[in-house]
Amino acid sequence: MSSNSSVSSSETNQSQKGESPDAIAETVAASASQTPETPETPETAEPSETSETSETPETSETSKTPATSEDSPSEPSENEDSSTESTRPVDPNAQVRFKTEEDGRLLLILPPESDKKEENAPVAVTWNEICQQLQHRLNAGDRFWQANTSVNLLAFDRLLDARQLQTISEALADAKLQLARIYTTRRQTAVAAATAGYSVEQKAMPSAFQTGNSAEGKALADPLYLETTVRSGLEIRHPGHIIVNGDVNPGGTLIADGDILVWGRLRGIAHAGANGNNRASIMALEMEPTQIRIADFVARAPETPSQFYPEVAYVSPQGIRIARAVDFSKAQFLSE
Repeated sequence: MSSNSSVSSSETNQSQKGESPDAIAETVAASASQTPETPETPETAEPSETSETSETPETSETSKTPATSEDSPSEPSENEDSSTESTRPVDPNAQVRFKTEEDGRLLLILPPESDKKEENAPVAVTWNEICQQLQHRLNAGDRFWQANTSVNLLAFDRLLDARQLQTISEALADAKLQLARIYTTRRQTAVAAATAGYSVEQKAMPSAFQTGNSAEGKALADPLYLETTVRSGLEIRHPGHIIVNGDVNPGGTLIADGDILVWGRLRGIAHAGANGNNRASIMALEMEPTQIRIADFVARAPETPSQFYPEVAYVSPQGIRIARAVDFSKAQFLSE
């Protein structure tokens, strides 16, 4: 390439100097005789430069760039996965929540304590985590309740003892809330709540053996044993039998799907066979209820007797009857 440029430049210079055509021809012939040597140098040099250029570090780095680009996206992908996991929505069932019902009731919902080994089962929440979440909810700025509001605790199948219930009650009291009623499927929690003086409603866990909507042949839950006094304002519900080793004061309420046995004075409200079982019965050492109910039958309190003895309330063809415990078997046999 340099020879050609030199030729053209020489021709131009000669033409500018006014040389003759013969001199110009001689110059061109001389340059033409040198052309075989001239191409060898640039042609050899140019391929060599090209090959060297392909082997230069810059080209090798460029060739390695795709590998680096393939490796580099893997790091962001891990970050993207971690960010996705961190931003993944939290299961509300695994969180302590407050909820207001349409009727104005304030519910405190605890995460269930289930031992199911499923792939998508929520991670079990410990008691310490429940306390922290509860404090966080109570300390939140967006409170939507008024002072002295009653709280219904939905414990589901979580096992709570008297100390844990007291901790929840104190945390609510600090926020000017009152723990009033506890809903649970655990008999131990129901016993602890009733003993601590809270209204309780125990519901049986759904069973895989229950089929259809028929109530016939449906097994009751295990009996609920309470060794306490049911004070005024307390209401205890249970899907089985309720046995109270103590008194039921006026204003206290017992509601059971099965029988009710009070080993003491019954002066409150007792409702046996709440699920429609008219073969349920109510027994007490001293029968002074303000109201007794068996299934859909209702009876007012009898007159206060001069002396007390164990009695049984049951449903006869004429309605609810009350008989002495020693005569109950015979009376029931005759009524049938």
